Amino acid sequence: MSTRDREGDSMFDVIVVGGGPTGLSAALALGRARRSTLVLDSGDYRNAPSAAVHNLLTRDGTPPDEVRRIAREQLAAYPAVEIRDVAAEDAAGSQEDGFEVRLGDGSAVSARRLLLATGLTDELPAIDGLARLWGRGAYHCPYCHGYELRDTPIAVLGGTSDRVELALHLRRFSDDVVLCTDGEPAYDEADTRLLETHGVTVATERVARLHGGDNGLESVEFADGSVLARSAIFVKSVLRQRSRLPERLGCATLDDGTVEINEFCQTSVSGVYAAGDMARRATFPVPAAAVVAAVAGGTIAAIVIDKELLWTDVKLTAPISGVRS
Repeated sequence: MSTRDREGDSMFDVIVVGGGPTGLSAALALGRARRSTLVLDSGDYRNAPSAAVHNLLTRDGTPPDEVRRIAREQLAAYPAVEIRDVAAEDAAGSQEDGFEVRLGDGSAVSARRLLLATGLTDELPAIDGLARLWGRGAYHCPYCHGYELRDTPIAVLGGTSDRVELALHLRRFSDDVVLCTDGEPAYDEADTRLLETHGVTVATERVARLHGGDNGLESVEFADGSVLARSAIFVKSVLRQRSRLPERLGCATLDDGTVEINEFCQTSVSGVYAAGDMARRATFPVPAAAVVAAVAGGTIAAIVIDKELLWTDVKLTAPISGVRS
């Protein structure tokens, strides 16, 4: 029986902050476990500019908003789950006393546990036209977008070794890959030889702007006025936390700003969990951006939260090593 069943509307078992694939996946597992769950959805999604979700079994090629619609439709079958279309502005509390979350409409809600699934946002290089084309001709991930760009002219922006690796990766999809270093490259002679060996052209001129529209990228214009016709460009963004809640709650972060979690999606703050691309283990090199990884993370977090609440309620010592109860 949930806390709300026992005490009326005083406290949810779990508040899930974030209505993307991570949060909705967690809500599904929690709803099936009959845990009173509130999902707070700000309506702000990292993959909103994308035309389709890929690598998600049974939903490959489905638009992101359609994936969310189907998820919400299925969650409606579980009375323990409530979804509110409102942002979470602040949060405070403890595992012992519960957590209070203040909402964008001025109200407040409480829960025994918090799951942060607020995601990241992409800070883009200051290149004219890039923001307009993000997700529609300018991309970050070859696993999400490479296949759809097969046999088309592709550019990669940047002059560092990781951009060299990406350009070499994209040669699998296209015979016409140009590395636009946007100035003097920072990679070494070994990288230069690799690019030459594998047929990647290098353009060192400064990139001035990108041209294109609703149908995608058309060309890259350089500072000297020359133009390179391209169907797509891959760009490295700087990742930022979409929400201030991890900071407000005191969650430890890693050097790249992602929230540090253990293998059970627990943060450094007892009772606060995090999942999706906003969080990672220290042993994992980068945040996992794929929707399928977000779904898996949400499910894992939900199961651990349910078990941890069970152990708390029945006064059982946590049988899984590493789980903080």
